[in-house]
Formats: sequence, structure tokens, C-alpha cells
Amino acid sequence: MNRIIKKVAVLGSGVMGSRIACHFANIGVQVLLLDIVPRELTADEEKKGLTLENPAVRNRIVNSSLQAAVASNPSPLYRKADAAKIKTGNFDDNLKDIASCDWTIEVVVERLDIKQSLYEKVEKVRKPGTLITSNTSGIPIHMLSEGRSDDFKKHFCGTHFFNPPRYLKLLEIIPTPDTDPAIVDFLMHYGDLYLGKTTVLAKDTPAFIANRVGVFAIMDVLQVMQQLGLTVEEVDKLTGPVIGHAKSATFRTSDVVGLDTLINVANGLAQGLPNDEAKAAFMLPDFLKKMGENKWLGDKTGQGFYKKVKGEGGKSEIQALDLQTLEYKPGQRVKFATLEATKPIEKLGDRFKVLAAGKDKAGEFYRKMFAGLFAYVTNRVPEITDSLYKIDDALRAGFGWEMGPFETWDALGVPKGLELIQTEGKQAAGWVQEMLDAGNTSFYKVNEQGVKQFYDFESKSYQPIPGVENFIILDNLRASGKVLWKNAGASVIDLGDGILNVEFHSKMNTLGTDVIQGLLKGVDMAEQGYRGLVVGNDAPNFSAGANLGLVYMYALDQEFDEINMMIAQFQNAMMRMRYSSIPVIGVPHGLALGGGCELNLHADKVVASAETYMGLVEFGVGLIPAGGGTKEMTLRTAAKYEEGEPEFNLIRNTFMTISTAKVSASAAEAYDLGFLRRGDEIVVNSNRAIAAAKEAALELADAGYTQPTQKTNIKVHGQGALGMFMTGVYAMKEGRYISDHDVKIANKLAYVMCGGDLSQPTEVSEQYLLDLEREAFLSLTGERKTLERIQSILTTGKPLRN
Repeated sequence: MNRIIKKVAVLGSGVMGSRIACHFANIGVQVLLLDIVPRELTADEEKKGLTLENPAVRNRIVNSSLQAAVASNPSPLYRKADAAKIKTGNFDDNLKDIASCDWTIEVVVERLDIKQSLYEKVEKVRKPGTLITSNTSGIPIHMLSEGRSDDFKKHFCGTHFFNPPRYLKLLEIIPTPDTDPAIVDFLMHYGDLYLGKTTVLAKDTPAFIANRVGVFAIMDVLQVMQQLGLTVEEVDKLTGPVIGHAKSATFRTSDVVGLDTLINVANGLAQGLPNDEAKAAFMLPDFLKKMGENKWLGDKTGQGFYKKVKGEGGKSEIQALDLQTLEYKPGQRVKFATLEATKPIEKLGDRFKVLAAGKDKAGEFYRKMFAGLFAYVTNRVPEITDSLYKIDDALRAGFGWEMGPFETWDALGVPKGLELIQTEGKQAAGWVQEMLDAGNTSFYKVNEQGVKQFYDFESKSYQPIPGVENFIILDNLRASGKVLWKNAGASVIDLGDGILNVEFHSKMNTLGTDVIQGLLKGVDMAEQGYRGLVVGNDAPNFSAGANLGLVYMYALDQEFDEINMMIAQFQNAMMRMRYSSIPVIGVPHGLALGGGCELNLHADKVVASAETYMGLVEFGVGLIPAGGGTKEMTLRTAAKYEEGEPEFNLIRNTFMTISTAKVSASAAEAYDLGFLRRGDEIVVNSNRAIAAAKEAALELADAGYTQPTQKTNIKVHGQGALGMFMTGVYAMKEGRYISDHDVKIANKLAYVMCGGDLSQPTEVSEQYLLDLEREAFLSLTGERKTLERIQSILTTGKPLRN
């Protein structure tokens, strides 16, 4: 369907509505955000002599909501300036303006009568053929469009975003029997490509897919917890990162989201699912009822399952709720033998067998939890979806699980999962046993072409997951034998069509010796018969930077020759990558810090995920960027001198970016900071990034890529600029904004960026600047205060200002 979305109307500016509006603004769409007109003046408005007819009063609700959203942390916007794409108004004065909108999204209060009343007004002004959708999560979609025209019904369906819309990737698309299938196809595609979502087609059943299964999982955990006598803290330890869930786990997440939300959804499911075999799981336990009555709803009311209190000496401490007495008690250290056994196991999927085999209470908890969840999801196919992969997609994208229920079951083993279900007295759907009886031993498999397939219970065969042809999943290629070379820290993988990929798999993807070796190997291999190289991975973060622990160890032992050699090797690897005979594409996502940022600065082109947090952060540990970062930022700044802006202003801005260790809050902001440049791309859906990078490499190769030569004409300003920087740094010190050690680091950074103590502006080479930055880095590793800063980051994860 050839449909272009230029302008979107969002009706309702609450927490969800304002943030949905912000996310459309993120991708460049103009937004009309509307809400109700206030019925009475505030005290402040009365003092100003305003009336209910004043425009500022009439738009107070919508403007206040948008301002609160823009000011919130984490920000719903890629750039604060994108808020300018959102025009506000109210239902009385501006509803007529939706005639110019291509898509209207309703996000008002969850009451059928209010929504239907609004739709009646919308239909009078909406342009026929435009999209109309609802973000409801608790009202059947088909009921919302009752009484509307055929054109309205044809273009209407549910589009259920998850909060916060910028960060949670799930978008459930819920059609009605009247929805035009072409509209559904369009929304599935638009959500994926433009909004960066995992779009999941759901049936119009209570709570759809993610909330139906996710809330069951939470409520079932509450039951198992009571059976085993576990505490709030113990359950959060058992249901956090060890099983691939968020660090906030079960109860901390509930506090953040709000217990009223959990209670309302659970109550709605308990009432709306008379035929659900596990409907008893949605009945609220007594402690949850009492917490709701007491308004202990989590962060929004100051207490929930956890409460922050002032301890001895006025220091804040977190107390946990004792569910037996409903009293808050000091935090307790949680330790289980089963969890200790999983500590050496890096790969998530390998932990589940160990967890389920545990001999302590933790093992018993996991056996009961897995049994309940596995049985439940089998019985939801085909009730809430015809395809099991959609349940996994929804839980990963909506609840932040690293692995969905069926993926987890595969890792544990399907026969073992069935055994747990039977042992716990649960009942799995019959199609699972039929699948095993037919010799199919897993819910998923990867074929020889590296395409992931799922077991389709209707056809009783494996089918490719729709849409994966647009993605390159490195795990799938690995499973199909596409790894050409590997060591402990990196792999070289064949992406096909003459393009290789270097993948990091060190801890936090730090850039140590193994990773550098893998990078050089990838360049060497690509130059021998391939067309290009991509540097990307599927980990949560691209790279947290260089191996700081190794630098610290060498510095403590005063092994400065080793540090010098390590930095020289990193610099040489960056230059080898930059000046190879094949195009190299960087694919940053998540954290791309320090050396991770420097690597992308040296790529021919960057294809960044929208959620990329990029920065040269070395200053925070008492160092300067020395993997080519200072050199490259100086080079990029010099390249702008001919554009007319005063040269000292440009170099000063770059100096401030590095010396304040600025990190972009998005890939869009990385452009503003100079980490990305014209010609680099941003991909909103991170699942598409490596495929897009492969295409970019092929485009450069097809265009006749020519090996570039190192630059020898980088203009630096010498003493003139150095004096400016040192004066500014001194003023900052006198104003007590920075410490003596900050002064020392800043002056060394300035020295490098100015090309040293040159008497006049001079053109220098890249190698000249590389030598200067390496020398400055090396000298700083001999400083005690730098070592203290490094130690603080390594031991506490927090920067030290000394």
C-alpha cells in the first residue's frame, strides 16, 4: 500500500499520549497533540486575571503534559529540539485540524463511553481513508468502532504501544473483523521500519499477548513465592538478570510501573477470562489487596514492595516489605547455591538447565515457575495468536526479556519442560506432545541458510518467521556454520555477498588484545577476496571501550612500555581499518564509549541504531582519548574551517565535548557532538542495523571504493589556541568548577589538539597527532589521581572527582 505518514494526531496527552507524540517527532513526523479544555482556573491563573476563554488556559492540560514529558528522564525525545514538531491544542478548538492528519491515534482514558463519544466527533472531521487507531489495553477493539461508518471501521484497529514508547520496542497491532487487511499490513511494516518496533499481530483477546502472558508470569510468581515462603528480595534475585530479565526483576519493576496498573490488569483478566484454565492465578493475593487499599502503589506513592528511608547518620537505605506482617525491614543479602553455580556461565541459554536442576529452594522455585509459564503459553496458541514466535516476540519487546518462554523452553529442552509441567500437575496443550512424537524436538531451528524457523502447529512443520529476511541475526549465522575465524574475544562471520562481519564477544565487548586481533584478522581476510567489512554485534551494547582493567594493572606495576605498546597497537588497528582497501562499516548501538566510539570514528561509514549512546569518556578516568579519538576529532574539526565559522570557536566546541566526556543521548545527538557525520545513517529498528550496514558496504564497493591515503594537511593552531585553552582552564579552576587534576588533564588534551607548542598555525599529519595523544595518555597513567579514578570506575562503577 502506497501510504505516506506526514502528520499524526494524538488524542490524549497523558503519560502515554505525550510520549507517543514525542516518538513520532523523533522520526520526523509532524504531530498534533490534543486534550480536553480545563473546567476551572488554577489559583495562579486567577492571579493573572485569566479567564477560561484564554488560549493559555484552554491548552493548559496538553501543554503541561508535553512539558512534563520533555523534562522527564529518560527523555522521550532523541533531541529536545524535536519537541518543535509537536503542535498542541484542545478537543473543542482544534479537533477540526485532524482533517490534515494521515493518522489519528486515540489515547484517552480507558472508558468505552468516552472513547466512543470522541470517535463520533472525530468521524465528522476526519478525512476519509486516513488511519484511526486506539492505544487501549483493556477494552476489546471491536467494541470501540461500533456505530461508526464503513470507512471508519475499514481504517480502524488497535495499535498498543508500551510505555515508554521510545525505549520499549513492542507495538501490538490488533485488527477487528472489519479492518482492511491492507491497513494491517501497512501498520506492521510502518511500525517495524519507521517506528523501530517489534510489531506483533495480536488477536482481539483480553490484554492481547504481552500483558496476558507477562501479567500471568508475575501473578504466578506471587503464588509460587507464597508456597515456598520466599521474600521480596529473594524473588527479585531469582527473577532478574540471571534468567535474562531486567535488573529490576519482579517487585522493583512493579514499583516503578505502579501497583495500581498490575492490580487493574490482573482484576480485568480475572473477570474477563472465565474459560482460562489458569484464571485463579489472576486472583489478587491478600497482601496485594491490602497494598492497594493502603495506596502503597510503588514509586508514585513513595512506597510499594520497597521503601526508601533515612537510616543512621541520615544515609538513605532501601527496605523491603515483609509480605507476612506488611512491615518494612532492612535489606537482606540473598544467596542461593543454585545461583552461585550459574556465575561462571556467560551464555543465558546455558543457565536454565542448571537453574532447574538446583537442589535448594531456588531450584524448586524455578521448576515451579517454568512449569507454570510453559504450560500457560502452550494453551494460548491458538487463542491469542496462531504462531508461537509472536508470544516470544511480545515478551522480549514488551517486558524486556532476553529470551521468550518458548526460547527458554528450547534451552532447557522440550522433553524436560514437559516433565516439569507434569510433575507440577499442570497440563500442556496436546500439540506439544504431537510435535515431539513426530520427531520435532524444538520450537525453533535454524536452517542451513541461517534463517530461523518456528514450529507451526497447524501445518505441523517448521516455517520461516515472517520479516526475518530483513534482519541479519549473527546467532543464526553462527548456528549455520558461517563463522570463518574466532578467538576468545571476537569472531569473523560471513554475511554473504562478499561481506564479512567482525563480532566482539568479550565482557561488555571491551576492546582488549583478542578483539584487536579479531579486527585486524577481519580486515586482512576481507582484503583477500571479499568486498567489504562490517563491525557489529547483537549484544546489548556495541562496546564499553578499552580494557581499563589491563591499563590499571600495567600502570600499578609501572609497566609503561607495555601501556605504550598497547596504545600503539590500538592506534595501528584503527588506522589499518581506516586505510584498508575495502570499505569498513561501523554498527554502533547501545553503549559505544571510549574505544568503542573511536572505532566508529575510523569507519568509512557508520550505520547507527537510534538508541546509540556514544562518547569519548576517557577524561572521566583521568585520561584522554588515545586510540585515535583526539586525532580524529581534531581532524574533523579542521575539515570544517573552510565553512566560515571562526576556527577557534570550532576547536573550542570539540575540546569541550571531549573534556566534559559528553555522551550522546541518541544517535541523532551524536551528529550534534561530531561523533557521526554527513553520510552516516541512523536505523530506528536495531534489528535491521547489520543488514543495513551490509547494504552500505556493498554500495561503497559497487561505487568503486578506492583505498584512501593518510592525511598530512591537518591544520592545528599551536600556541595561539593553546593559550586560549589554558586561560579558560585556569578560569574554571579559579571558579572551583574543576580540580587541579582536571587542569592537568585538560591542558594535556589542549596540547594535543593544538598540535603541541608550535609558534604558529601549521599543517600536521595524522601520525603526528597520534604520537602526541599516545604520549599524553602514557604520562597520565603515571599520575596517582588518575589511578584513583580508574580504580573507582572498576570497583564501584562511579566516576571519582579528585
